Amino acid sequence: MQLRHLKNALPATEGMSKVTAIAWSPNNRRLAVVTVDRIVHLFDAATGERKDKFSTKPAEKGCKDYVVRSLYFSPDSTKLAIAQSDNIVFIYKLGFEWGDKKSICNKFLQSDAITSLEWPISHPNELVFGLANGKVKVGQLRTNKPATLYATESYVYGLSSSPDGNAIVSAHMDFSIYRFVFDDPNTGGPIHTKIAIHSCIPYCYFMGRKY
Repeated sequence: MQLRHLKNALPATEGMSKVTAIAWSPNNRRLAVVTVDRIVHLFDAATGERKDKFSTKPAEKGCKDYVVRSLYFSPDSTKLAIAQSDNIVFIYKLGFEWGDKKSICNKFLQSDAITSLEWPISHPNELVFGLANGKVKVGQLRTNKPATLYATESYVYGLSSSPDGNAIVSAHMDFSIYRFVFDDPNTGGPIHTKIAIHSCIPYCYFMGRKY
């Protein structure tokens, strides 16, 4: 496969303007990009044209010293979860069409910084997020309440879900990798285990079908 540069979707600016997170919508229509200025840019994935943008909000009014750590679209591509270093996850309702009104429909305030997000496809009303204190939690959209899936003692670097959305894995600063299954066929309920100790911190990984 050959890759060819076509255009810059987000033009360069003078000074530092680091891109802190990128997310692709499951329906392949939208690309979300956020930089250190905490503004989310929404692009047409087919043309690369920027169609919309909006500013994120701080956990506490007037506080602007946070950064966006991660972005993740809902399975139906109509919502965008935003994990921030000021200890909160916001979920924005984007709508189906460009230009639809954007509003915050859920928020999960935590005691530690949120480091990563994952939205399992078979759990559209449950958003999984990792924390700097090593906990992996689930935000329940219907009740707007979080719950702990499992706790470790090491910073969560990343999350990945299985293609069927029934399991997730988490990578940690102490080189460990954990697996959580929402509905284990052997036990009839959820189960989590430490499955590996890597030789270094696993920054990026993908969970295959046979988990």
